[in-house]
Amino acid sequence: MFTDSHCHLSFPALRDHLPAVLAAMAQAQVERALCICTTLEEFDAVHTLATQHGHLWATVGVHPDIEDVHEPSLDDLLVRAARPRVVGIGETGLDYYRLGSRSVADMAWQRERYRIHIRAARRSGLPLVIHSRSAAADTLSILREEGGFASPAGAAAAVARGVFHCFTETESVARAALELDFYISFSGILTFRNAADLRAIAAFVPLQRILIETDSPYLAPAPHRGKTNTPAYLPYVAQQIAQIKGLTLEQVADATSRNFEQLFDRTGA
Repeated sequence: MFTDSHCHLSFPALRDHLPAVLAAMAQAQVERALCICTTLEEFDAVHTLATQHGHLWATVGVHPDIEDVHEPSLDDLLVRAARPRVVGIGETGLDYYRLGSRSVADMAWQRERYRIHIRAARRSGLPLVIHSRSAAADTLSILREEGGFASPAGAAAAVARGVFHCFTETESVARAALELDFYISFSGILTFRNAADLRAIAAFVPLQRILIETDSPYLAPAPHRGKTNTPAYLPYVAQQIAQIKGLTLEQVADATSRNFEQLFDRTGA
């Protein structure tokens, strides 16, 4: 019934209790989940989850906010992207939230990492899973530059496609993402009391462009805020969207699962 488009089952908070996590997920009618890779060192664990469980899939990528890890080359990503049950590139993007004493200019390494992921997505034909925090202008401009949107008709390389995950940006950023034909994914943040602006954006985004996610083990929705999040809490996100749009829970579950299938169109791999 429900599809969790972004979770981290390889992280210790969930991995160490995986049988119970998967049982609760099934009880909540969350039938599928996409396990997101955040480092190349983590990839084997993420991929193993996908190969051992028929309702799980994997991505390959290095999170923008993680340092002191193996820096991915284009070949690093492409070789792993070709493995069975890998259906996306990421999560990738930009994150300027924790600059500290650094400037945006100092984050050139992040921007280059992001560019490599976009190139890998175009070469592999797999969608991008984009993380953007306090960096929307650069996230969008680099996506336009590298994504093939200005390529002449019939160009050999495909245009990038994908999803802005755990969306918390402005309506103008949502409009820009939609204009690039990207999906927008909402997490448990949508249920937070102080998230009225985000709920207004969810009202604006067409249902056919929405995905839902937990980003577990983080960002548990109300009424579980502050607890360890799991895919079993995904229906709370769907229920919030149903309330915003005046739909039934089943309509939101069906539409967002269908959207997942359309974007990650190798889910049968």
